[in-house]
Amino acid sequence: MQISRLFQIIYILLEKKSITAGELAEHFEVSARTIYRDIDALSQAGIPIYASQGKGGGISLLDNFVLDKSLLSEKEQDKILLALQSLSAVQYPELDDVLSKLNSLFKKSNMNWIEVDFSNWGNDKNQKEVFSLLKDAILEHLVIIFFYFNISGEKSHRKVEPLKLLFRDKAWYLQGYCLQKMALRTFKISRMSDIHITEESCMHQSSQELMTKSPDKACNRQVKLTLKISPEGAYRVYDDFEEENIIRNKDDSYTVIVSMPDGEWIYNYLFSFGTMLEVIEPQSVRKEISIRLDTMVNKYHSQT
Repeated sequence: MQISRLFQIIYILLEKKSITAGELAEHFEVSARTIYRDIDALSQAGIPIYASQGKGGGISLLDNFVLDKSLLSEKEQDKILLALQSLSAVQYPELDDVLSKLNSLFKKSNMNWIEVDFSNWGNDKNQKEVFSLLKDAILEHLVIIFFYFNISGEKSHRKVEPLKLLFRDKAWYLQGYCLQKMALRTFKISRMSDIHITEESCMHQSSQELMTKSPDKACNRQVKLTLKISPEGAYRVYDDFEEENIIRNKDDSYTVIVSMPDGEWIYNYLFSFGTMLEVIEPQSVRKEISIRLDTMVNKYHSQT
């Protein structure tokens, strides 16, 4: 991760005085170009770092530079440590060493204020590797290729500029610029396979700049639902919906009025409630559910 790498570069230079970009690239397992981007970032942040050419050249700090903790107030020191610890909690173990050094520099004890466990990542080694691979591609601004299964089960090959990882509704998603569709798209990571990082650099480095240029229309369409959920579904009501969208009825059932992104996924989601849910509005969704239920019933009747 870049923040961790920047701190570690400073510590290496304080210890070794001078080092080449190639040596840093080998140490961090990144490209020399990435190291030079890091040097620019440090320079822009006011760190007196410079690169010299020729024999004996390399990357160095000015001789009188020290990482002075007095530049930061107590509150600023705490904010830095809390921010790094929150990142460390979500699969950034490489930050542990940086946290330890900064705790020592600031003379503070480690504040174990947060622990995050995304069980589907933690229980699957392959998924951890996928998460790490996507994180690296995003931070190094490199294009990825992969196969993707859409909601209809169709498999396609995608080439994407990865921009952001999202955790939403119990699942991980990748937001990126799809080079085939020439638009911003959101991919469910569990449906991605054979993911590879290419050597091709991304042209876009922020999802914000793309939101107005190429909005993901499928994600922008909303459908307003009125749902009636039986008392047995109370745990789902409070798990899935905001309190302001929930009305508790006299018979202890619930009426939920909520807007959701339109798409095939809505029907799978509504069916996950089983017999605990009834769609009241809109009629188009209610009718579609009736058609699908009839199709399911006919399948079972045809076997008897």
